[in-house]
Amino acid sequence: MIKQIMDALAVSEEELVKFTQDLVRIKSYSGHEEEIVRFIAKKMSDLGYDEVIIDAMGNVVGRIGNGKKVIMFDSHVDTVEIKDEEKWDVPPFSGEIVDGKLYGRGSVDMKSGAAASIYAGAIAKQLGLDAGKTIYVSCTVFEEDCDGENLKHLFKERNIKPDYFITCEPSDNKIVTGHKGKAQISIKTRGISAYGSAPEKGKNAIYEMAEIIQRVEKTNEELMRKDGPRRTLVMSQISSVSVSLNAVPSECEVYLDRRMVVGETEDTIKEEMDQIVAGKNASWEIGTIYRKSWTGMDIKYEPFHLAWKIDLNHEFSRVCIEAYMESFGSIPVYDYWDFSTNAVTTVSMGIPTIGFGPGAYKLAHCRNENCEVGKIVDACNFYMTVIHRL
Repeated sequence: MIKQIMDALAVSEEELVKFTQDLVRIKSYSGHEEEIVRFIAKKMSDLGYDEVIIDAMGNVVGRIGNGKKVIMFDSHVDTVEIKDEEKWDVPPFSGEIVDGKLYGRGSVDMKSGAAASIYAGAIAKQLGLDAGKTIYVSCTVFEEDCDGENLKHLFKERNIKPDYFITCEPSDNKIVTGHKGKAQISIKTRGISAYGSAPEKGKNAIYEMAEIIQRVEKTNEELMRKDGPRRTLVMSQISSVSVSLNAVPSECEVYLDRRMVVGETEDTIKEEMDQIVAGKNASWEIGTIYRKSWTGMDIKYEPFHLAWKIDLNHEFSRVCIEAYMESFGSIPVYDYWDFSTNAVTTVSMGIPTIGFGPGAYKLAHCRNENCEVGKIVDACNFYMTVIHRL
């Protein structure tokens, strides 16, 4: 069967690459994914998917087969914005291939993975690899701000729960066994407003925050000195509230990004944050994010997810390892992501999850983002082989 997979992929390779270029050429910033979602839905239908739906949030999912064993491949199709388009060496929405690399916003994060999984599903159907299986390929929205909320909605609306899940986030075609956890936290200090000409009559909320800022920096230094995988705490935003520019501010707020490792829990974060605000007129909470999808649906996102890691002896890990060796003819190379993905939803549901996708993730969100074309094709091969091995 491996030869049949390779032969079928060779026939579709040029078409796969062109489709990936087409995806990169469609601007799809978070909250503005309608064009690319409808483009993908049509492509799935043209490729012979048994069912293609766009849910109320605006995610698109294609289904092949109707068997008991259910596997899902997921890619988000929203991207971060570009603020420096004129500084790119290759225009970011040109989809140009230069020296074997596809350039453009989303080429790494993560339209190449989306294209590879879409074609993997279609070719798997042509080869009959869907026998006894149900294959879902989803292309989800608003991941950049609200990772996992898209799948949470999709699963509930369509009553889907895969047995196995692959997130096609960029891994440079290495098997990723998990990723760090994330907590986004808001800290607020409270003051008393007064005229700027009489500050002694008020209490400055910014000054109240000053020591907290130093505590955050010290906490991060302590975290990074700990043994084992690196955990971090970053203050990413600060703002204040006052009645005018000539008044003592009555409130100050900072936003923190905390990356967690396996073994850290909700209690870990609670104890840490309580120490940071201790003795100050301050409070902290998870920094809830509110967004609106391209369909008009309101999204509420609670950014707190624990770190996770799948055991290499797990049944699904073994399947992926075998598929890797068949696809690449070598022992797998493994990785572990620093960043968070849509997999937070599947892991929280107890679904065995693996990461694998084309593109070097260190190039994501960067100027001159690019993905090696050959690795897009190789990823498609791997996805089909996983389907076969299941």
